[in-house]
Amino acid sequence: MSDYLKPLPKIDELNQAHWRGAQQGRLMVQQCIQCNSYRYPFKKMCTDCHSTEVDWKQVSGKGSIWSWCVFHRPYFKGFEAERPYNVVLVELDEGIRIYSNLVGVKKSEIHIGMRVKACFDAVTSAVTLVKFEKDST
Repeated sequence: MSDYLKPLPKIDELNQAHWRGAQQGRLMVQQCIQCNSYRYPFKKMCTDCHSTEVDWKQVSGKGSIWSWCVFHRPYFKGFEAERPYNVVLVELDEGIRIYSNLVGVKKSEIHIGMRVKACFDAVTSAVTLVKFEKDST
């Protein structure tokens, strides 16, 4: 039994390559074999060309804040001690958008267009979450 109180993702056949990559410090996403478009969230069929052929690719993990907000209400018990906490929508350089949290940055410093990079938070022995931090490179 884990002491981790926040919701955890359901790892299944469709997304297990992503979560395995995160455990290794790599951001893995689906890429359509037919048209090369990236898919996130993960799907059985490409939304661009409708192909079901897919491969998993490591992406840079670098991108920009596309949108963000601050949650003051803890919807889950595990977030009580962290409130207020941020939720960011990051547009990766590869063009896909991912919801996550921005760590190590004061909320007064967060802004649209801020350059960020993926970092990895091993919250249980089975789950490593993808989060983001400021990219100073």
